[in-house]
Amino acid sequence: MTERTTLARPYAEAVFRLASEHKALKQWSEMLQLAVAVMQDPQVAVLVENPRVPRTRFVEFFLDICGKRLDRDGANLIRLLSENHRLALLPEIVALYEAMRASAESRIEAEVISAYAIDEPQLVAIAGALKRRLGCDIDLVTRIDPALLGGIVIRAGDLVIDGSVQGKLHALATHLNR
Repeated sequence: MTERTTLARPYAEAVFRLASEHKALKQWSEMLQLAVAVMQDPQVAVLVENPRVPRTRFVEFFLDICGKRLDRDGANLIRLLSENHRLALLPEIVALYEAMRASAESRIEAEVISAYAIDEPQLVAIAGALKRRLGCDIDLVTRIDPALLGGIVIRAGDLVIDGSVQGKLHALATHLNR
């Protein structure tokens, strides 16, 4: 995975620079998400590495699917990735781009994992506490994991706050086994 990220980084940085210069960060996010969705379609994925399909024909097919939702620069990115046999790196390029965008916009995505569904007032309180602690806007993503038994785990960048019953039991077991 690290090698794929390393290969994707120059493309993501170039896209981010271009998007920043044109003040089009959101538009590029949308175009990149569209490109990944097209790439991950099973019918398209089969054609990506098929040696019987000429690269130029595949790119035109890909761009036809995207239609006008992909501008000239977006189409050029797809052509470049195809020429360099890097279309498979699109998910990594998007992830790196989104991380750069979030940093530039002073926001971070935080994942809240809980054993049960969390209601909206609790999510607002969690987002507010994280905003005070991290000093940036928070985009919350929630996930339910019944294995936690109770409590929550919060992951925001390098920060991990484990307030789950499972985490506390694990910490207790570690302490008792010393």
